[in-house]
Amino acid sequence: MALIPSFFGNLRSSVFDPFSLDVWDLFKDFPFSSPLFTRSSETSAFVNPRIDWKETPEAHVFKADVPGLQKEEVKVEVEDDRMLQISGERNVEKEDKKDTWHRVEHSSGKFMRRFRLPENAKMDQIKASMEIGVLTVTIPKLEVKKGDVKSIEISG
Repeated sequence: MALIPSFFGNLRSSVFDPFSLDVWDLFKDFPFSSPLFTRSSETSAFVNPRIDWKETPEAHVFKADVPGLQKEEVKVEVEDDRMLQISGERNVEKEDKKDTWHRVEHSSGKFMRRFRLPENAKMDQIKASMEIGVLTVTIPKLEVKKGDVKSIEISG
């Protein structure tokens, strides 16, 4: 149940609604629907995964928390303009009408995060792996040659 009403039917954006976490629904037990809110039987706002980006002397390393997802449900793409995109989708668990849900905290839906990579990223050597719900994307860095220092004699 979101605190922000949906005026367009059951259409909900995939943008995280910070007010949808623990809101008490005043109209939950009434036989009519709320005049302010529309009810949806599925949770459709998927919180974007937390992603850490660290730079080591050798590489840029991204770590994304994607618990419960398989590697086939996550995509890692790089566009020509040095844009790294991590996206995926968590599907809704099928609801059995006989079950009584007391609380639903798992979210579902699509997510997408984009990062502009720096000039020193080796775009042709990107590697990705997934282990225990953590996606790791490693992008090696170009070696920056330090120029030789040459003393110039001053005449005059």
